[in-house]
Amino acid sequence: MDLSAIFPFASEIGYFGLALISFFASLIPFVPLPSFILLATMSAGEKFNIHYLVIIAAVTSTVAKQIIFLISFEGRKIINEKTRKRLRPFERLVKKYGAAAAFVAAATPIPDDLIYIPLGLARYNPVRFFISTLVGKIVLCYVIVLISHYFGMNYVEPFLENVDNPNILYIGFVVFVGITTGSVFLVLRMNWEKILGKFAPWTIQKDDD
Repeated sequence: MDLSAIFPFASEIGYFGLALISFFASLIPFVPLPSFILLATMSAGEKFNIHYLVIIAAVTSTVAKQIIFLISFEGRKIINEKTRKRLRPFERLVKKYGAAAAFVAAATPIPDDLIYIPLGLARYNPVRFFISTLVGKIVLCYVIVLISHYFGMNYVEPFLENVDNPNILYIGFVVFVGITTGSVFLVLRMNWEKILGKFAPWTIQKDDD
């Protein structure tokens, strides 16, 4: 199957369409993959300016992640105290390395909301979060765009050659979302005081947060 079968409208969607899909795909936690594939598809060939594609995708996805961060920033009020107590050591860990953690989460294809939500709960500096995330997204988008633009989609399509129905990939997206969403619940349920107490005892310090 050709990758264009997943986004048959990619060549007509334009910059505005990319902005919308990138924003809303990033606004829904753990569902960035379709927008990355769309970005890669639009980067192949000469129809679109690759630098515009990077800036549009990076800025819109960062704005969406900032919204998730700010919701988490205030969301600590609706999380029960028992869960907050379990999560505090992990919050302290990601907060200490906040800028680096946000950058790495943004610049790699890991489920970045696993880092962003705890940073919000820990009330990390919103400006530093935005800058670190934006820089990371720019790096990731440039990697995707440059590989797609200069090498085409040959590095992806061999994995799809035995796939005849794009619905299989859509189902895969849903499964991926389910797994990563489950990971968040696991993070919320784990006893981080017990886990981090062995490796980073400073994270279990008693304070007023």
